[in-house]
Amino acid sequence: MLLAKAAAGLALTGAFAAAWWLRAHGLTLADWQNELRRGSEPRFEWRSVDRKHWQAQALRGTAAPTASEPPEVTDAREGNSAGCPSGMVRVKGSARMELFGPMSGEIERLQDAACTDWISKDFPARCRTFDREKIASEVAKLPTKPLDFCMDRFEYPNVLGESPVIVVTFREAESLCKKSQKRLCSESEWTFACEGEEVRPYPYGYTRDATACVVDRAWRPFTEGALQPRDGTKAREELDRLWQGEPSGSRAACKSPFGVYDMTGNVDEWTRTVKSTGYASVLKGGYWGPVRARCRPATRAHNEDFVAYQQGFRCCAESNGAVPAPPPVPPVAALPDAGVPSAASTAPRNAPRADLEPEWNEGGEDDEVDAITRARVGLACSAGVASPLGRAPAPAVPLLAAAAVAASALRWRRRRPERRPRGRSS
Repeated sequence: MLLAKAAAGLALTGAFAAAWWLRAHGLTLADWQNELRRGSEPRFEWRSVDRKHWQAQALRGTAAPTASEPPEVTDAREGNSAGCPSGMVRVKGSARMELFGPMSGEIERLQDAACTDWISKDFPARCRTFDREKIASEVAKLPTKPLDFCMDRFEYPNVLGESPVIVVTFREAESLCKKSQKRLCSESEWTFACEGEEVRPYPYGYTRDATACVVDRAWRPFTEGALQPRDGTKAREELDRLWQGEPSGSRAACKSPFGVYDMTGNVDEWTRTVKSTGYASVLKGGYWGPVRARCRPATRAHNEDFVAYQQGFRCCAESNGAVPAPPPVPPVAALPDAGVPSAASTAPRNAPRADLEPEWNEGGEDDEVDAITRARVGLACSAGVASPLGRAPAPAVPLLAAAAVAASALRWRRRRPERRPRGRSS
């Protein structure tokens, strides 16, 4: 009886400890089961770019790599590149300017004031629905500035059906754009290409849609130092564990008023700041995780040499003003009725993956900031212990607790015969 109780205690201790560890590391039981099923096999084929960057290829086990489409073919179908180099979209119109300077945050605040349904007001704040008429009435009071430039239709390497190149610093993004006879976009250009003349909070409109763009995936803790060196096996394994993006143009609804795809979600995008002080490097658009993923917000906390697993970019260029700009892009909802296919309608899609959670937990439990904090606490508790996930910190606490209970039960069993009184019947 005592042995059975000890075994039950061991099982309960292990279960509670395992649940605590999964929660502390922002993982779900489905994540854990998926990792156990696949073992050490990577999920994707990966391509190293210049021994610095990485690009996800086909899902491992699929018949062929993800198909891509030449930019010239996409240009002809989309019809919005007049006056721009191949693969680029013409962005021309009147951008709303803030009265107190480009860094006053005035427009973002008026958008927030027009939110009628908050998902969460805590950082990173997320609004489900904005009042379109209220935003229109407020931005109508602001001055405008004409802008006319070209922007890559997709995230670099700017090819429909190819995944974005990631693990890129700001300086490297500038260099790669220059190598393509382009330049890195400024944050004001990026914002205008995303929100358009209406100053939309999201590139597709005024209501947050978790299915329109690649957003709200469950956040996964990263392993400190895993990307050094960047071209090593350890880095590839870490990226394979963390990657939740999709090939460019996979979602037809994730299109800006000018026809630029994937401006929110998928990967963060480097831009050049309009500020005269601080870092020149600014990240826009958010990535696949539970972040704001709006046109206006920006991340300014990282210097020009900072590198992470979710960072990408796209390029801009000067337009040919002598060529008339194409007409505005119709709303995505009108495309099927008009019989006009979008680029994403021909884009190959990855098969559904069990390890991806399509939506962020609206209760706030999986907030990225909290997840980072929990991950660092977990790292401190389990430093130096190998993990069943291959790269993530191991559940040291569950193992130690289970081992302690098991050892106690074993000692009790070995001592039991010595403690039985002699000369008495059992």
